[in-house]
Amino acid sequence: MATEARDGALALPAFDRPVKLLIVAAPFYRAVADSLVAGARAMAERAGATAEVVEVPGALEIPPAIGMAFRMADHDGFVALGCVIRGETTHYETVCAESARGLMHLGLMGAAVGNGILTVETMDQAVVRADPAGMDKGGGAAAAALHLVALQRGWARRSKGMGFRPAGEGA
Repeated sequence: MATEARDGALALPAFDRPVKLLIVAAPFYRAVADSLVAGARAMAERAGATAEVVEVPGALEIPPAIGMAFRMADHDGFVALGCVIRGETTHYETVCAESARGLMHLGLMGAAVGNGILTVETMDQAVVRADPAGMDKGGGAAAAALHLVALQRGWARRSKGMGFRPAGEGA
């Protein structure tokens, strides 16, 4: 049975076998990252999933770390957590765009990725969004990954075949 949704969000999916999430966090802003991870862990627990956490130096390292785990480990889904705060240079735009592009590429390749990389103007905005008792963007990213895992599992039982049917099988 799915759990009840809040604030227009989808109810968490129910799973018939355990889900293993990998949370990849960039602790450049440690307090923000810790709040995001706490929210993601709590959401995973609500869904009955286990969650492993690894840290990477920054937001640009999150997609490669998830890509490696997607290819080499046995996680069902991935949660990307970090924070990018606008500064005085164009570095902000590069980090925001390229980390999002990397995560989208992984998703299109079949990885169940929830993006919880905050892209904000100020530290105050980051703190509000990361707070598990507030906007809970870490929990939201975990929920997104869980929904994608549920979709994968539902579609994994289906087969499109080879594009033809042997003689005598229905149309």
